[in-house]
Amino acid sequence: MGQPVRQALPGRSLSIVYRLTISLTLVLTLAVAATIWAAYGFGRQAANEAFDRLLQGAALQIAERIFVVEGEVRVDIPVSAFALLSLAKDERVFYRVAQPDGTTLTGYEDFPMPDTERIREGGFAYEVDFGGERVRALAMRRRLAERAVSGDIHIIVAHTTGSREQLARSMVTQAVAVIAGAGLAILILALLAMRYAMRPLERIQTAILERDPLDLSPFSMHAPDEVSALVTSINRFMGRLDRRVRAMQDYVADSAHQIRTSITALRAHSELALEEEDPQRLKSLHRRIRSRAIGLNRLTDQLLSHALVTHRADTAPLELLDLRRIAVGAERDFVQIAGAQRPRIRLDLPEEPVMVRGDAFSLREAVKNLLNNAHAHGTPPVDLTVALKDDRACIAVTDRGEGLPVSDATEIGHRFAINPNKPESAGLGLAIVREVAEFHHGRITLDREKRGFTISLDLPLTREGTEAS
Repeated sequence: MGQPVRQALPGRSLSIVYRLTISLTLVLTLAVAATIWAAYGFGRQAANEAFDRLLQGAALQIAERIFVVEGEVRVDIPVSAFALLSLAKDERVFYRVAQPDGTTLTGYEDFPMPDTERIREGGFAYEVDFGGERVRALAMRRRLAERAVSGDIHIIVAHTTGSREQLARSMVTQAVAVIAGAGLAILILALLAMRYAMRPLERIQTAILERDPLDLSPFSMHAPDEVSALVTSINRFMGRLDRRVRAMQDYVADSAHQIRTSITALRAHSELALEEEDPQRLKSLHRRIRSRAIGLNRLTDQLLSHALVTHRADTAPLELLDLRRIAVGAERDFVQIAGAQRPRIRLDLPEEPVMVRGDAFSLREAVKNLLNNAHAHGTPPVDLTVALKDDRACIAVTDRGEGLPVSDATEIGHRFAINPNKPESAGLGLAIVREVAEFHHGRITLDREKRGFTISLDLPLTREGTEAS
């Protein structure tokens, strides 16, 4: 036996919770990374401020021990200055004291010195590479105004930056631990909040899955404002679907009844014709069979037309159309279908375009049914007119008969309203016209004048494209 065929299921997209989780994780990751970078910067700045105070204190102690003896500048490096610098453990210490002419009094003669204009009395901190290591230095000046010696004495005190880096990393490590813990807690709380916020959607999903496929009644459930719009949309859709299903069921039932009635009458007439021997009565039966056959054929055509119009009312996009072209196309199609009968149709079209938004196929079917109704039940000649009426587009069919036996337009358009005196009539023509009018937000109007009976389809006029045309 062959393997059972499995129906391919549509690919499932990522859930909202999963997407929000990814988004929150990315946001928190970026926030943590930015916070770590900022914490490292702040930690480095705090470490520099702390160790620069050591350098500044040592430089001040050295500056206090600079004096002039017999016209010469002397410096006595105090032990307390080195004791202060030794607070930065495991760091190499450098110093340099330079005279106003740039010569070194004591210390490392090759230690880099910044631009003298940048050196202030309170001290100027800078970093350089010296002895293969990164060194943080502080330069300070002391002004001498002696008779023998005058000018600025520059004191430079420095040490390596290992302790600074260690202190900055320690501060960052502590900050990272706190931030990571807080971020993880925020992510967990956010996930719990999302799960709680998604419960209304889960209830809607459960209600939809557990509902009987034939139950199209609206949902009655309390939901938040954001979800209530979804519930309202679902209820509105189910209401439209319920109306469409009921209409289709009624349509199918009526259609089946009408087809069965026509076929039964056609069969009865044919059986009578088989038993009839009188030529006159046989000819009369033949005419009845022909009328019933024409009616059945027209019923089949209009059933298909009605089904197409109903389908297009839900799916066809509305296009910008010139109502004059619709009238010309419908008249041409109707004359071709009529064949040998060659109905007389007089067109009355304006010179300017009459623009509407609609479905060309549905509008042509409506106009053809109006022409067929006038030709079958009215008195020739038949006029097909396109005009503007009260700022609306109008396409009207006029014949010289007495018109339909109704008082206003609301009484027309019922399906299968067959004239018993004309069995070839299918009774769907005006029903199609009414459905097309409702689909295009239009209306059917009736007018009885001296020259005859007019039934027209009024549609909303569209100004788009009129000036361009």
